[in-house]
Amino acid sequence: MISKRLQQLNPYKPGEQPDDRQYIKLNANENPYPASPKVIKAVRAVTADKLALYPDPDSVDLKKAIARMLTENRGLLAPADDQPELPFPITDDMIFCGNGSDEVLSFVFYAFFDDDKPVVIPEHTYSFYPVYAGYYQIPLKKVPLNADFSINKEQMLAEDASGIVLANPNAPIASSLSSVEIKQMLDAYPKDKVFVVDEAYADFSGHTVLPLLAEYKNLLVVRTFSKSMSFAGMRLGYAVGNPELIKALTTAKNSFNHFPVDRICQAAGIASCQNFDWYKKNCQKIMATRDFFQSELQKAGWTVLPSQTNFVLAGKPGRTGKEVYEAIKKEGILVRYFDIDTIRDYVRISIGTDKQMKQLLDIMKQL
Repeated sequence: MISKRLQQLNPYKPGEQPDDRQYIKLNANENPYPASPKVIKAVRAVTADKLALYPDPDSVDLKKAIARMLTENRGLLAPADDQPELPFPITDDMIFCGNGSDEVLSFVFYAFFDDDKPVVIPEHTYSFYPVYAGYYQIPLKKVPLNADFSINKEQMLAEDASGIVLANPNAPIASSLSSVEIKQMLDAYPKDKVFVVDEAYADFSGHTVLPLLAEYKNLLVVRTFSKSMSFAGMRLGYAVGNPELIKALTTAKNSFNHFPVDRICQAAGIASCQNFDWYKKNCQKIMATRDFFQSELQKAGWTVLPSQTNFVLAGKPGRTGKEVYEAIKKEGILVRYFDIDTIRDYVRISIGTDKQMKQLLDIMKQL
């Protein structure tokens, strides 16, 4: 009774959520701080009679709120001093909203990549990309990273591809390309193919490629509320790009599900956009905790890859990643281990509160 297509799928495996005991959960890159009280107020204001009606299928007010937030804040939640002003205002016709950035990315794969040429991704990156390619039967080309775990830009551009998808900052590596480097890639990339930059972690990096949208009509930026906006449990993602690309995504969406963003999520998303300072403060706290945690681990003899995200990739010389993961789990803390060549000796650690990270440091220093 099962289709051949389904038999060939290799589903995404999220971070574990065991229920055998109470854990400190540092394995899913969630935000350790709650959503703004204004978001909770907006959720409670959605009345029962409104829930009986379908939501706005195009999320018009939400898109306007996102566009305004991006424009007023230079495209970032906690931008660095050198992040330039956006050269143009982001408008609502440049925004597409979906049920988490995972759904948005799924529509991206369907709308822009064909089955005659591969979509190109780094060898180590967000592990959902290969799942989308398999789901839509799109060939996939993984380009090995450089020895220092940086993106091999030249090799990615050398492939005869249907498109490129680049997580920036990259996950689970935590490194980032500069906007200048991505501009150089776009200059060398065919103008009739979509170049996707997944900025799920951009708010923790201090830079974004959103300003490049003024020059490159084939650039599409995908973002999420899950990380910096404390929305992992609500599911809201969006894409920013040329209105023609947004129309294509809307066609894909309307051919699958007219109403992916429900009334409560739209109300909560708008309230989040209007309460920028709350999330900016939390984002800055996470970045400060990350930098402290990295420094302390390095002092203790750990190898830590430089991070511009809300997580770090760390390894202990003489210990396998699995040994580290299991030792930490025994102490009641969950981190993420990837049984994959090249990064097998590392664990990925989400940044929690100062108290949580100090507790983890005490455990890791004893290994």
